[in-house]
Amino acid sequence: MAASSFTATGFASSFHGSWGTSIVGEEYGTLVAKTTPNVVRVGRPLRSGPMMGNVNEGKGLFAPLVVVTRNIVGKKRFNQIRGKAIALHSQVITEFCKSIGADAKQRQGLIRLAKKNGEKLGFLA
Repeated sequence: MAASSFTATGFASSFHGSWGTSIVGEEYGTLVAKTTPNVVRVGRPLRSGPMMGNVNEGKGLFAPLVVVTRNIVGKKRFNQIRGKAIALHSQVITEFCKSIGADAKQRQGLIRLAKKNGEKLGFLA
């Protein structure tokens, strides 16, 4: 039987050590090794190469018309025509901003809005 003693509160206790004891040496290493969970770290997945397809392909009201036109005219000529149309539209927006007195920041915002609307309508398919 374990030795027990009565304390001032009347409870029996078999504890005769100190609360402040520490573990040193080899015992500490084995204790830590046993209590430390094995963690397997998984790296980020490898990214595949860039996609060559258009993310707007088939999206928007005018996307089918744009795709058919690109297939008929050819990609190189189609991109030249599209670039000229975008540049012309940007010039129109710039002239509009000059006429109403809008600053460069507002003009840039309108050009970005035109691009977003073009994506939604399918002009950039």
